[in-house]
Amino acid sequence: MDEKPVLIAREGQFDGQQWTIDTPEFTIGRGSDCQVILPERQVSRYHAKIWFENGRYLLEDLESKNGTHLNGGPVEGKVPLQDGDEISIALAVKLVFVGTDATVPLTFDPPKKAGNLTIDQAQRTISIQGQELEPPLSLAQFRLLELLYEADGAVCSRDAIVDVVWPGTDGLGVSEQAIDALVRRLRDRLTELDEYNYVVTVRGHGFRLDNEPH
Repeated sequence: MDEKPVLIAREGQFDGQQWTIDTPEFTIGRGSDCQVILPERQVSRYHAKIWFENGRYLLEDLESKNGTHLNGGPVEGKVPLQDGDEISIALAVKLVFVGTDATVPLTFDPPKKAGNLTIDQAQRTISIQGQELEPPLSLAQFRLLELLYEADGAVCSRDAIVDVVWPGTDGLGVSEQAIDALVRRLRDRLTELDEYNYVVTVRGHGFRLDNEPH
């Protein structure tokens, strides 16, 4: 029997869910006819596709609004997949590609992010070097930090920030100044525990979280 590769979701509401890649064209998106349906607002209807060509699996972004990343880098054109590769869909859902030569684990424990800053998503609390930030962040600040944290060092665009922090607005009434003000307030709150600049501006692209141990 030919073994088929699988995708395994990391973190969030899909954590641990598995999909077998059993068609030559395997589509990921919000659409009801996709092989992997991700009902997240940041995810495009047809977001990305995995192709089987010439004996190997390839990943392609389908001109999605918020992009597809492979191991932290943006996907442009068709790129080959290898066992253990991490696919990030719109920085909202992380999927791990488990190739045909690998054994699918019964349980999947995602690697722990190393860094001074940690998030307890269930309790909506932030800690830096074990010290909890009090009072808690506002909802908008927490949503922004959670987005950056889940991106794990990748750049988050302003559009992605609007979609996550102000869902349902389509960006109407959300100015660049509003985003910059939110980033400043978040930085100010984090400096209450650590003077380190965790939220880095990537000029012309957006923001990313620098959570390297220091």
